[in-house]
Amino acid sequence: MPIYEFKCASCGKRFEKLCSIGDNGEKLSCPKCGATGPSRVMSGFAARGAGKEELGGSGGSGCGGCTSTNCGSCGH
Repeated sequence: MPIYEFKCASCGKRFEKLCSIGDNGEKLSCPKCGATGPSRVMSGFAARGAGKEELGGSGGSGCGGCTSTNCGSCGH
């Protein structure tokens, strides 16, 4: 079973849930506000290669080229 990422339309909370393949989340409720029917969103991913962690996907963090080990240095 894959882990899908969802976003609540009411409060904007993003959360992950282990679901059946193809589950659209219509029966889920938001862990923050309790609203039902969050929408499934695209998730980013992290990949390891050559001893260095790289960000990929559409997570949108903007740190894909960052070589710092301190996230405070770039604000993310």
